[in-house]
Amino acid sequence: MTAVPVNTPVLGGNEHKYIADCLQTGWVSSEGPYNREFENRFSHYVNRSYGIAVSSGSAALDVALQAIGIVRGDEVIMPAFTIISPAFSVVRAGALPVLVDADPLTWNMDVTQLAEKVTSRTRAIIVVHIYGLPVDMDPILDIAKKHNLKIIEDAAEMHGQTYKGKMCGTFGDVSVFSFYSNKLITTGEGGMLVTDNEEIANRCRKLRNLSFEPTGRRFVHYDMGWNYRMTNLQAALGVAQLEKVDEHLAKKKQIGNYYRTGLKSLKHFQQPLDATADAENVYWVYGLVAESCELADATVSHLNQQGISTRPFFWSMHEQPVFRKMGLFQLDKHPVAEQLSRNGFYIPSGLGLSEGDQDYVINSLLSVNG
Repeated sequence: MTAVPVNTPVLGGNEHKYIADCLQTGWVSSEGPYNREFENRFSHYVNRSYGIAVSSGSAALDVALQAIGIVRGDEVIMPAFTIISPAFSVVRAGALPVLVDADPLTWNMDVTQLAEKVTSRTRAIIVVHIYGLPVDMDPILDIAKKHNLKIIEDAAEMHGQTYKGKMCGTFGDVSVFSFYSNKLITTGEGGMLVTDNEEIANRCRKLRNLSFEPTGRRFVHYDMGWNYRMTNLQAALGVAQLEKVDEHLAKKKQIGNYYRTGLKSLKHFQQPLDATADAENVYWVYGLVAESCELADATVSHLNQQGISTRPFFWSMHEQPVFRKMGLFQLDKHPVAEQLSRNGFYIPSGLGLSEGDQDYVINSLLSVNG
């Protein structure tokens, strides 16, 4: 039986060379030269002035919230349909996440619902670009300007994506990326904050490093912080991966288009939009939303029996047991997010996927649902 993993990273550039350089020189910690090189190259790639490398995308969110001054009692608007990391960071900061339902076509935050969520306690909006298409940013920027709100842009899945020709990662007061193994650029684990604000950048650098003071006696601390540093080994991977980012983007789009062609006769499933008025899909993953939960479960079971790995869509924030136990979101209802969570999954779409693998996935899907 053929085995098709949901993701296989591609490490076919200078990764081995740069890692060997770290080992030969002994620079394996966060103090090594690849950290600065990766920060500089990545921030330049996304057209931001400053880059601050950290240990994960989730770490980047923790740092971002504190760097822009979110404190206990503040409200932060964010999508109901997303990975749990942004909500964790908001709750840990002592703030209240305020949820917005998803758009049924793009699966991103429904920006038409945003204005009604703003209150006198709202301090920021976390924008999360989902699965390959960017959020409609113009209305969010208008609302943020009108109410003097900060924007944290979570572009974890959006390496190389643009909105109206402008790079994702340039819209936030601070924007964050992830370099987990399933991202277009991977360091295994890892993340990056980017910003054009020097004060925010300096604050982020301090917070990721146990809030060490830039001057004065070492090991004397005046603020809380984290050890969220990225190692030189991880950064070396990142530099090598960034050299191949255009190639990786082209491969992702090729995978998405191949699925679209092969699955055009697939019935009873919503497939990703190929494009919106603002952007083409970069197909970070290729998602399917079944007409029913039962169909989704049966199809996933069938694929798994054929050796084809899948992943369910994110589970809605307002239905997360951890938040329910805290008494959060007791009255929330977000029907689009709920449907996506129950009926959605994505099929293998990693950079290492071959056309033969895709043919196998396509034929397996069509054999039961064509």
